[in-house]
Amino acid sequence: MGGLERQGRVKQTFFDFFLTFGVDLRKLRGALRGLPAYWRDARTLRDQGAGSAGDFPLGRAYPCLDDRFAESGSARGHYFHQDIWVARRIFLNQPERHVDVGSRVDGFVAHVAAFRPITVLDIRPLASNILNVTFVQADMMRPLPAELCESCDSVSCLHALEHFGLGRYGDPVQLDGYAVGLTNLTALLRPGGKLYLSVPIGPQRIEFNAHRVFSPAFLLERLQGEFRLDQFSYVDDAGDLHADVPVRDADLQNHFGCVFGCGIFEFTRR
Repeated sequence: MGGLERQGRVKQTFFDFFLTFGVDLRKLRGALRGLPAYWRDARTLRDQGAGSAGDFPLGRAYPCLDDRFAESGSARGHYFHQDIWVARRIFLNQPERHVDVGSRVDGFVAHVAAFRPITVLDIRPLASNILNVTFVQADMMRPLPAELCESCDSVSCLHALEHFGLGRYGDPVQLDGYAVGLTNLTALLRPGGKLYLSVPIGPQRIEFNAHRVFSPAFLLERLQGEFRLDQFSYVDDAGDLHADVPVRDADLQNHFGCVFGCGIFEFTRR
């Protein structure tokens, strides 16, 4: 690892440490930078309304101090790319019944619910009633109930499997929790059904208690008996998508150049 890369990782670890306790140093830095402009603009607005309440009287202050330095939006990163990519694949493949396990409700699930019904399984409760979403609270670390076995022809599990068995979401700590999860994901599917799976990829490790990082080679070997790989895409460490790429031995050996990327797999159950 080069000096600049090592420096970058140390800096990231420093920021992440404070973020664990709710202190976002990057946001704080941007807020301090934006404070002078905020006071200047506030004075200007008050001066323009001097002697008159105008159509909009001033309410409470609500400073947004760092937005002036941001881009118009973020079109990169694991969740942005995986959610759109997999939702598009489901739209094209038109399954009879799609079930999701643990993916983001305000991202991927919302994308799919915009055009079709989706059943969501999660260990955590969901209080909201959402059009096209049927929610079932279920612990995928336990044996799958008989009524769910081979109950659908399409399953997604996006950025969720890596958490199984690490206790982060109240599940029991179990070193091979990912394997239990894979067994249950397989059991949900009918033969010939599709599995859409995304996980962090890079040198294989546990970063307790956040997540596991999977070697793509390990995951493919683990699933090759029960699944056929149809497509593989990945998001690199910079947050950019590489869509439908060939899976070559050399790329598997270096984890597609990722330290903490996101692998997006489309499988068919044999």
